[in-house]
Amino acid sequence: MIFIAILIGCIAGALIGINVPMISYTYSSYLAIAIIAALDSVFGGITSVINKNFNLKIFVTGFFGNAILAILLTILGQKLNVDIYLAAIVVFVGRMFVNLAIIRRYYVDKWSNMIKHKDKK
Repeated sequence: MIFIAILIGCIAGALIGINVPMISYTYSSYLAIAIIAALDSVFGGITSVINKNFNLKIFVTGFFGNAILAILLTILGQKLNVDIYLAAIVVFVGRMFVNLAIIRRYYVDKWSNMIKHKDKK
C-alpha cells in the first residue's frame, strides 16, 4: 500500500516538475529553505509514527511553522546581508539525518526479526 502511494507521488511529482515553469533566481533560496524545513517535518512525522506518538496538530503546525520560520530567516538574512539561512539549513538537515537514522534502525530491526522468525520455522 505504501509503495503504491510512493509510486503515485513520484509520478505526480515528475509530471508537475516537467510542466511547471522555472522558478526565478530571486525566489529559489526561499523555496529551497522551505522545502528543507518541510522535509524535516515529514521525517519527524514518520519518526513519531514509528514511536507511536504521532499527533496531526503538531505535525501540521510544525510543517508550516518550520517552513515559515525558515523563509523569515532567509528574508532577514538578505536584509542584513548575512547568510542566516545557512544556520536553518544546518539545523534542519541535522534533524533530518537523526530522524532518518531512527527510521533506518527501526526497519533494519524489523527486517532482522522477520529473518530470525523465518529461520526458526
